[in-house]
This record gives sequence, structure tokens and C-alpha cells, in this order.
Amino acid sequence: MREFEDERMKERLQLAEIPRIKNISKTDFIEQYVKPQKPVVIEQLVEDWPAYKKWSLEYIAEVAGDKIVPLYDDRPISSKFKFNEPHLKMKMSEYIALLKAKPTTYRIFLYHLMKEVPVLQKDFKFPDMGLRFLKQLPMLFFGGENSKVFMHYDIDFANILHFHFHGKKQCILYPPSQSKYLYKVPHALISREDIDFTDPDFQKFPALKEAQGYITNLNHGETLYMPEGYWHQMTYLTPGFSMSLRATSRNITNFSKAVYNLAFMRYFDNYMRKIRGQKWIDYKNEQAMVNTHKKNNIKN
Repeated sequence: MREFEDERMKERLQLAEIPRIKNISKTDFIEQYVKPQKPVVIEQLVEDWPAYKKWSLEYIAEVAGDKIVPLYDDRPISSKFKFNEPHLKMKMSEYIALLKAKPTTYRIFLYHLMKEVPVLQKDFKFPDMGLRFLKQLPMLFFGGENSKVFMHYDIDFANILHFHFHGKKQCILYPPSQSKYLYKVPHALISREDIDFTDPDFQKFPALKEAQGYITNLNHGETLYMPEGYWHQMTYLTPGFSMSLRATSRNITNFSKAVYNLAFMRYFDNYMRKIRGQKWIDYKNEQAMVNTHKKNNIKN
């Protein structure tokens, strides 16, 4: 039944299944996927990592249970919170117990767990894939059953290898060429948060009918390559966690956009939230509608 529903969703939303390969050489990876900027799932890339056998929610609770972690839920962005400010904090052991007990919308992201728990650094390695990985410690992302990450693209326009552990995670991607259909919020990295990208309201958001993207379900130990500036929404089908390695943009235009986002955009947005409050959030959401419909000649 679930497979039937997934097929109907893919057809309705024009989502192509992301290609899957067992493994790939560095040269072929660059030529076939990085240069043309196409996503791919590599199923066996990390099978020689200690993390492949060791990493589970139980193991994380064992080695990091006493750490206080930042949590985010799916509430709409509010002027009460700064850019990427957490909604709640609790001990990792308590959070993992919550994940295992019942579905929850609380997620962890933008947290340097490996810095706090150095033993985890021994469990992975930077793969030789022809990318210039940022040699900083990667972050880990956690989520409960059915929790979602809003549709967004990353602030630094990185090439990303996204590794999933413990359970299953649905990933919906759109290339930058589809941005005109996705109701992008100005001065932000997100689409409108009231859009359910697994079952969108085409009457309210008609431009989405034209968008063409990709979908896959990541299992434990699988790797998703996300090219520069790709939009992505992640849904945890079961409790689990992921890790990303980031490589600098190879495209000069995207690199310039990343510098703008990091040096100006996020600070400007925080400033406007401070002085205009919720009116600024409401204005941006309204402009997302206006701008998208104007680009697509849709009359409101």
C-alpha cells in the first residue's frame, strides 16, 4: 500500500527516482554526476567505515547521552527566534528515548556533536571522490518518525555527500532551475513553510504543478550526492540520523551567492526581524506568492 501511494505521489508531483549505484570511481563520479550537477545515491560508499557497523541510536546514547543538544520542531519561522535559533534543549539520552518512544517533530541540526564527542571522529573518513571537502568536522542531523525539514537549499551552495544511519529517510530534491516554481521566500533559503511538498495544494500554489524534481528513500549506510544549490526536503520515515560532508562550490556564480548569503543575507534578515517583528515574516511570505506568480504569469 505504501509503495502504491509513493508511486502516485511521484507521478502527481513529477518526481523522478534518483539513480542508484553500488559504488563508483572518483573519475566517473566527477564526470557523470558532479560536472553535470546530477544527484545520485551510492549504496556502498561507506561500508568500510566503522560507523557503518557501529552507528545507531543506541550507540549515540551510550557515547553522547550526557550532552545538551539543540532541538528544532516544525513550527513556522517566527520573529521571536533569530536565524537558526533552537526551540528547545535537552540531554541527548532524553532526546533519543523520545525518538524511540513515539513520533516527534523535534530534530537536531547545526550541532557539532563530533566536537563534543571526539570518539565519533574515528568512525568516518573523507572519501576520495575528487571533491574539495571542507576539512571541518561534519555535523550530525537527527529526526523522529515523520519529522520533516522544510524545503530549502543550503546557505553555502556546497556539493554535499549526505550519509544516512539507523532507519529510513525520504529525500525530495529540486534543481536550482526549478526555483521559479517553488515559492521561494525572499531574503531566506526556504520555500513557504505552509506547503506540504508530499501533498501540495495546487489550487493555492498552482506554480508547483510545473516543478520537476527527484525523490529517493535513503537506508542505513547509503549516501546521497546533492549538487550545488539543490532544494531539498527531508522526511524521517523512521527515527534516525544523518551526516553531511561539504565541498566548496565549483561554480563561480554559486560561490558568489554563498559569500553574499554568509556575509550579508542572514544578518540582514535577523536585523529586519528585530525591527519589524512578525510583519517582516508575513511580508516575505506574501512576496513569495507575488514573485512566483509574476514569474509564471499566474493571476492571483
